[in-house]
Amino acid sequence: MAKIKVTKVKSAINRTQRQKRILESLGLKKIGQVKEHEATPNILGMVAKVSHLVSVEEA
Repeated sequence: MAKIKVTKVKSAINRTQRQKRILESLGLKKIGQVKEHEATPNILGMVAKVSHLVSVEEA
């Protein structure tokens, strides 16, 4: 399965509780933090919901 790198690029301040929980479940706490995940439909769906807060690249 393909891997993706997810980087948090914007703050979660003034965002909905749902978006904050999604970032937390992706393992992103600080701006600039990078996590590597498998490109499963669940992960891709979470990334799509917070796409304005993160950047994604193929690993």
